[in-house]
Amino acid sequence: MVSSPVKSEWDKVSFASTLFLCPILDNLLSAVPRKWYAEIRLGLQEALVNAAKHGNNLDPHKQVIVRFCFEEGAYWWIISDEGGGFQPPARDMPESSSLPHVESESGRGMFLLHQIFDRVVWNRQGTEICLCKQLYAQIDREPLLH
Repeated sequence: MVSSPVKSEWDKVSFASTLFLCPILDNLLSAVPRKWYAEIRLGLQEALVNAAKHGNNLDPHKQVIVRFCFEEGAYWWIISDEGGGFQPPARDMPESSSLPHVESESGRGMFLLHQIFDRVVWNRQGTEICLCKQLYAQIDREPLLH
């Protein structure tokens, strides 16, 4: 399992593999500041589609599970699927948008997640991803919400 921030209270949503994600996204984003809403919605949609489509092969008997919380100035989402997994990409993806892998559909999705979230960590089996969006600058801890 992916390590997560210390928090006693996580919310949880699970759903049968589907691409009808609007109500799920609305729930996951209910506490996100308006400033980041569209950006984070795009990233979460990408991660949920990957779990339902690529992880669970849209099998309605398989579940996608999302645990989420706000803790210590950061939003956290842990998304799990019941698929066979895959070899997760290297943790440190280059930041250049001219990367060769960005031209393929799967490469664009991975690149997008790394651009939107401050932390993107996969478990070793490739069946769970932890996403984090921080509200504070790492160095001075000043709020980024102006």
